[in-house]
Amino acid sequence: MMPCDLIIPAYNEIENIDALFDELKPLRESGVVRHVVMADNGSTDGTGEAAQKYGAIVVQETRRGYGAACLAALAWIEQQGEPYPGVIAFLDADLSDDATALPDLLKPLESGEAQIVIGSRVKKAIPGALNFVQRFGNRLACTLMAIFSGRRYTDLGPFRALTYEALGRLNMADQTWGWTVEMQMKAALLDIPVVEVDVPYRKRRQGKSKISGTFKGVITAGSTIIITIFALWLQRGAIRAQANQHQGKLQPPHHE
Repeated sequence: MMPCDLIIPAYNEIENIDALFDELKPLRESGVVRHVVMADNGSTDGTGEAAQKYGAIVVQETRRGYGAACLAALAWIEQQGEPYPGVIAFLDADLSDDATALPDLLKPLESGEAQIVIGSRVKKAIPGALNFVQRFGNRLACTLMAIFSGRRYTDLGPFRALTYEALGRLNMADQTWGWTVEMQMKAALLDIPVVEVDVPYRKRRQGKSKISGTFKGVITAGSTIIITIFALWLQRGAIRAQANQHQGKLQPPHHE
């Protein structure tokens, strides 16, 4: 199976680090995961230090935002001067997603069936793991993307994998909670093959979700996602031109 670099954005997840790396251990030992790159998004509880003890590369990104953390981790990979991995994967640090399902996400990439694989949570989520707000938000965002792009998705789940080539074409730029929808909307606009794979989804073991766990988080993330979809649709011509111009290149973080 092709090796991948696994990016894990994290903010104050110290309570979950031990269990997370226990789950990742067989994937690392078998060579499925080459590097674990944790993008520490300004944690104050020692999350980054705990991950380093397990041999993770920890990249500090103090600008708050899911996308900012992902871009910082990608910049680290870009700067290493070593052969790029065939695949980049993304996983949250809160143990909601089952990391052992990563090989299932990699199979469609390895076979050439897809260039992007989204871990869809809607069918295998345990009762209560996806609350009403999350399910409603997913349905709304996926419906809007279907209307504006013609591509149908079932989920915006953070657990996903894609080829390095596809990532270069996407020219990812969102620094906030619009990261996942930016990837899926651009994939639709660029006609990049995408497959959804059903993955288990659990209630987070410790701590509180930074998004679905607060009213402010829900409103902020929801409005960001909707605005992102409309903005990308309006920019579709420029997106296609940029993808052709910069094919195969990762983009560094966009500092304001």
